Formats: sequence, structure tokens, C-alpha cells
Amino acid sequence: MAVWAQGSIDFNYEGVVDQFWRLTVDGLSYGAIYALVAVGYTLVYGVLRLINFAHSEVFMLGMFGQYVGLMLLGFAPSGNAYSEGIVLTVVYLGVAMLIGMAVSGAAAVGLERVAYRPLRRRGAKPLTFLITAIGMSFVLQEFVHFVLPELWPGLGGNNAQQQITLVEPETQFTVAGAEVTNVTLVIVVSAVSLALLAEVLINRTRFGRGIRAVAQDPDTATLMGVSRERVIMLTFLIGGLLAGAAAMLYVMKIPHAVIFNGGFILGIKAFAAAVLGGIGNVRGAVLGGLLLGLVENYGQMLFGTEWRDVVAFLVLVLVLFFRPTGILGESLGRART
Repeated sequence: MAVWAQGSIDFNYEGVVDQFWRLTVDGLSYGAIYALVAVGYTLVYGVLRLINFAHSEVFMLGMFGQYVGLMLLGFAPSGNAYSEGIVLTVVYLGVAMLIGMAVSGAAAVGLERVAYRPLRRRGAKPLTFLITAIGMSFVLQEFVHFVLPELWPGLGGNNAQQQITLVEPETQFTVAGAEVTNVTLVIVVSAVSLALLAEVLINRTRFGRGIRAVAQDPDTATLMGVSRERVIMLTFLIGGLLAGAAAMLYVMKIPHAVIFNGGFILGIKAFAAAVLGGIGNVRGAVLGGLLLGLVENYGQMLFGTEWRDVVAFLVLVLVLFFRPTGILGESLGRART
């Protein structure tokens, strides 16, 4: 394998060519998770023009929610995967995902009511919302870091939770020599399906029309009988539910990822994906997530694993340099009816 290196950077062109399809399959699985979290960012921004940086911690709470759910169902951390048949595995996966979604959804709605609604009623400036979002991000992290272990011994703290593995990756078929596992299929199909469901909800339902109306002109929407507060609350709820589903999928991909700061980097990447595709655009969030997953996977092979995150954000900067509104660049308020 021909590798040219200078300092700590490896330009492994042959590795990218030789393992292109494997990198693509793996990148799509990560990208699908980014996309699902990115939809939450883009919905809240579309309605409130708010960058909800605490959304990464909503995702993190979803990871802990599904973990606690599995424990309550009788699962114990171990190095072995659950092996009592496909039907029961699917049932337990579904239950764990629903619990994670419930925890994340409740956290998102609680965050809106406790942190953001009082600011709106006081007519706070956008910078105040941004600082509050960052502050709440750290509050939720430190709650899991220091308070949760006191309330539930064995949860939270400094270290990642011992993994509970429901699904052992098994190859289902190959694409140009790249193995596609059952875990990859579940992640991509579930994430894309949920993102499409959110798209249909926004563009094909009465509630979706309310979201688009508030995003375009909140004052006029209120005069037309749309409850702005209800729309905002439900928007946070949808974003939280999607983050909880993404949390379950992420733990399937990386079972040892359940830790108090486990959502921080992923949340930043999901936000980058939303911006890359076009902030405030659901389709853009999905496209941006998938592209970001692919680019960072190719980049880590080309430059080395330690450059994975750098490559992803460098591509974001380059895209915004030439197209500041993102790839699609259509805001939620101007989405087609």
C-alpha cells in the first residue's frame, strides 16, 4: 500500500480506493444517525431561529433512557449478545427505542418550558437564548455526571456504562466486497424512515402547516388561530423523539457509548450536518447528515483516524464558504406546501 506521510498526516489514497465501498457503507450508518439528530436542530431553528445546543444532551439522555429501560426489562451488562431469537430481539429493541424516545422527548419539552419559554415571555435577545442553550447543555451533562449516581447508584459518573448488547453484528450481504451487517441495515432503514415520517408530518399535515406558518410569520400565524406556544412545544417534542430514536441506533453501533458527555461531539456533528444541508430544511438535514458521515469516513482513511473530526468540519467550512445557506438552502418557513 502506497502511503505518503509528512509529520502526522498520512495521505493513504490507495486505502480509500481499495476500501471505498466498506467506507461508504460504514459512513452511511453514521450519517443516518447524524441526520436523525440534525432534524431536531433544524426544526427548532426553523420555528424559533434558535440553535438549541442542548439538543446533544437530549440525545445523551435518550441513550441513558434506553439503557435503563433494558435494565428494567431484566438485561444485565455482559460481553455476550442477546440470543433468544429474532422476534424477541426486535421486541426488546422496539421497547428500548420507545423508552429512549420518551426520555428524550420529555427532556426536550422540559428544556423548552424551563429554559426557553421564560426568555421568550421576557422578549430576550437571540444571544441570550444561545448562551442559555450552551448553559443548559452543561447543566444536563453535569446532572448525569454528578447527580444521577446519587439518585441511582451505578448510573452516570465518570465512566461509560457497561454495555448491554442486544444485536451481534452479522453480515447479511456484500456490496462490491463490502459487508453489510444487520446492525447497519437497522440503523439506515430506521433513521431514513423516521426522517421521511418527519418530512411528511411537516409538509402533509395540519400540524405541519402550523409549523411552517409559525416559521414564516409567527405574528400572522397567531392572528390566523395558530397556537404558537403549542407549535413550539410540539416541535421540541418531535425533535426530542427523533433524538431518542437516534440514541438507540447509536448504541447499537457503539454499545459502550453511554456516558455523560457521549452526546457532545455527535451533537456538534449533527448541527454541522443541519448547516451543511441547509439549516431549517428537513431534507437538507438528512442530506447533510449522510454526506457528513461519508466524508469523515473517507477522510479518516485518507489522513488518519485522528483527523476524522477535522475533515468533517473542514468540509462544512468549505461548503459554507461557497454556499452560505447550505446545499439545499431552503428554510422551513418557505418550504413547499
